Amino acid sequence: MAITTLSSREFNQDVSRAKRAAKKGPVFVTDRGKPSHVLLSIEEYRKLNGKQKSILEALAMPGAEEVEFDPPRLGGELFRPADFS
Repeated sequence: MAITTLSSREFNQDVSRAKRAAKKGPVFVTDRGKPSHVLLSIEEYRKLNGKQKSILEALAMPGAEEVEFDPPRLGGELFRPADFS
């Protein structure tokens, strides 16, 4: 994965270059020498932002019955009355 860094000016002057570079890895855009934005390909973005499964989807997945799951038990009371004193 190649990381490319472009100044805001370079980015504005050659967006096509930034888009080509984003196919190879993230493109950091700087503003006055400090990173301000990151350009990613849509594939990389989807990997990072992938939709997480709901608990229902996870339990319905094939082989879910074979997953060992032994959650810790809660001890004591599940709730306490509020103390307004």
